[in-house]
Amino acid sequence: MSDQMNNEQKSENPAAEEPLYDVLIPPGVPRSVIIDIAKKFDVEVVERKQVLSFANMDGDERELLAFRARREVAEQVEKHMIERVRAFIGE
Repeated sequence: MSDQMNNEQKSENPAAEEPLYDVLIPPGVPRSVIIDIAKKFDVEVVERKQVLSFANMDGDERELLAFRARREVAEQVEKHMIERVRAFIGE
């Protein structure tokens, strides 16, 4: 699994048979990419607290956005998000 998928966290959803997973949206991902994924895939955009452990933010807890979906959809979302961000950077 890639680093992004390692950041997934199971979400307890008693109403659903299948567990849901969160794919964190790294800070700096363009809004257009987030909106595109939210429209294109069966996901919910949620807020999630995450402890950061890099640079001068070691130990800081921040509210981050995440896409919440079934595992196979979460894997597709991760791949699509990486492709879109790489394309955006290349522009």
